[in-house]
Amino acid sequence: MPLSGDVVGQVAELKRAPGRELQIHGSGALARSLMPHGLIDSYRLVVFPVVLGRGQRLFAGGVRPTTMRLTEVRSTGRGVVMHTYEAAGAAAFGSVQAGDVVSES
Repeated sequence: MPLSGDVVGQVAELKRAPGRELQIHGSGALARSLMPHGLIDSYRLVVFPVVLGRGQRLFAGGVRPTTMRLTEVRSTGRGVVMHTYEAAGAAAFGSVQAGDVVSES
């Protein structure tokens, strides 16, 4: 279903309607427009082992700090890592200690 005009309002309406989950594929601009309104429940981020040195940031300046809970991690033999996170409320800050790191290599 193509969206135009009040995209945030249309997505909010679709989320209230019964039916299957809504997904965004490859549109950082759409995701960034929905984030401030709490309309994204989970993020599936795919990290490729390539540094391009340029590109747009998904979590650009102005995005509300938010805590995310890691719910799944998968990787391929070529080093692509797929992370699934759920939105978990307001940002909580902390630190990472060497003993906190878990490696599955």
